[in-house]
Amino acid sequence: MYNVKSKNATEFINDEEILETLAYAKENKSNRELIESLIERAKDCKGLTHKEAAVLLECDLEDENEKIFKLSKKIKQNFYGNRIVMFAPLYLSNYCVNGCVYCPYHYKNKHISRKKLSQEDIKREVIALQDMGHKRLALETGEDPVNNPIEYVLESIKTIYSIKHKNGSIRRVNVNIAATTVENYKKLKDAGIGTYILFQETYNKKNYEELHPTGPKHDYAYHTEAMDRAMDGGIDDVGIGVLFGLNLYRYDFVGLLMHAEHLEAAKGVGPHTISVPRIRPADDIDPETFSNAISDDVFAKIVAVLRIAVPYTGMIISTRESQSTRERVLELGVSQVSGASCTSVGGYSEKEDEEDNSAQFEVNDNRTLDEIVNWLMELGYIPSFCTACYREGRTGDRFMSLVKAGQIANCCQPNALMTLKEYLEDYASEDTIKKGELLIAKEIEKIPSERVREVVKTHLKEMKDGKRDFRF
Repeated sequence: MYNVKSKNATEFINDEEILETLAYAKENKSNRELIESLIERAKDCKGLTHKEAAVLLECDLEDENEKIFKLSKKIKQNFYGNRIVMFAPLYLSNYCVNGCVYCPYHYKNKHISRKKLSQEDIKREVIALQDMGHKRLALETGEDPVNNPIEYVLESIKTIYSIKHKNGSIRRVNVNIAATTVENYKKLKDAGIGTYILFQETYNKKNYEELHPTGPKHDYAYHTEAMDRAMDGGIDDVGIGVLFGLNLYRYDFVGLLMHAEHLEAAKGVGPHTISVPRIRPADDIDPETFSNAISDDVFAKIVAVLRIAVPYTGMIISTRESQSTRERVLELGVSQVSGASCTSVGGYSEKEDEEDNSAQFEVNDNRTLDEIVNWLMELGYIPSFCTACYREGRTGDRFMSLVKAGQIANCCQPNALMTLKEYLEDYASEDTIKKGELLIAKEIEKIPSERVREVVKTHLKEMKDGKRDFRF
């Protein structure tokens, strides 16, 4: 039975409820009256239920679809403005005991080069990332209790936070590791992580178990209930996502929103972020695995409807996607992008040759961080390296209440501009500096509070003298 507050995965992600929702959406895909009423109600920026969002996703009326895209752009602008947060993944180890059929890290793969970073290796990787200008990382590692125990992850986080190179520092470490215990989540919280991220891959239990035939990840309930344990362990900010293209996308779209609704109902705050990766070709992966791959048009609509359904939640897109795809979905809802990403172990400080490949998947956007920052500014966005909310304790429901009250502009806009200025002072090319200074001069006048505006102008001048890390 469907129960949004249940602790049982098969009750808060209920197969019967999803199938009924999909049937309802299909039945109403041309119901103009219903679709228009949903679009109108969504304008209040309070979101939609999984059932209502499914109707908009299924909508086949061209003029109504145009309204859906228009509304998603407006909601994105209302909550996130033109700020885009930057981050990079850092792969610690690709040792893994799972048999996931879509991932080259699966334990049977004998082609891939198995690697694990030492703490000295991590220092080299972090310095390379700092020298690009990164301030925010997402730690990635395979599941292996012998090679990648929680103690290794905790030690690595401590190492990362300790490294200060020139003007560089990593100010927020998000963690994407396998589902674990409440006790271990408490340890991650105490280590000072930002967001705990875990992708569901698919919410269809039968398909999930087939895609994960062996290893601890085979346990659907333990994996799906991980966010509840993380929040029980004190982690305020969690990030969910599915791997679109593994299963039928409509099913996983509904499951994703049901998971968000569950966290809101059971824990008092929904996910901090939702990621929307699409499956990519990888080493030793059967091409049949990609038979459910979705088109760019479907992908864009998924992003747009997610933004309408969960207006307060950050949305992440990685370098799995091409420049053109990322450009398209930025205006529809995406608020965070990775830049200059490397999906191999140790690949930032030392480039791999083809025979020594440890990458998890193909990257489709291979530009440098400076090229991506420059590109975002050309599009009218503010590349933000901000980590202020996490360090000021504005996490979980405290962050969401700030967003819902419309006060985020007095924090995020100045912090985005000041961290962009840091990037321009320390890492940017001449052309990027020129564009950045013009952008800052224009955007600073949009800060609502006159007092905040004047403080920001003072801090921007102080940065010329070498001072760093100002924040609201």
